[in-house]
Amino acid sequence: MPRFTREELEAARDRLVDDVVADGLSVLFCGINPGLMTAATGHHFARPGNRFWPVLHLSGFTPRLLLPSEQDELPSYGLGITNVVARATARADEIGDEEFREGGRILVEKVERLRPRWLAVAGVTAYRTAFGDRTARIGPQERTIGTTRLWALPNPSGLNALWTTPKLTDAFRAFRLVTGLPDASCAGGPEG
Repeated sequence: MPRFTREELEAARDRLVDDVVADGLSVLFCGINPGLMTAATGHHFARPGNRFWPVLHLSGFTPRLLLPSEQDELPSYGLGITNVVARATARADEIGDEEFREGGRILVEKVERLRPRWLAVAGVTAYRTAFGDRTARIGPQERTIGTTRLWALPNPSGLNALWTTPKLTDAFRAFRLVTGLPDASCAGGPEG
């Protein structure tokens, strides 16, 4: 991974990062918003301390650990990535409630257009604000967007210390099992 100076990272503030999407995905993962490292590289969940890529593999969504720079392989597994809020910030707390709500409206339009089977929002607090559901918890949500079912996952950021990598893996695996997707990490072997 390239190293960036503080100035280079700061220059990435407010940049947009392209979604990794296709029509009819099995799962569209949705981050809160791009961080500065993601914006600087153009690759989702690019900050080294973010556990999204390892957990995606450990939970069986991918057959191997993908690097952020390999994100374009995700649609071949029926997976994609977008964000609630498109613009990059250093921290999610730089985004106000109205921007989250607007991001939620845009996300609904995107999901209606792309029609994934599942939308998985990685960050229950962002989910609550974007969709106006203050009672949402980690797991399946009652709300749907057309035929797309919704699931709230814990935020895989390294700043989310309450969720260790094993706990995150368990949460992502529980979601994968509900989706009906096979365990790609062991090429169809037993669930574990």
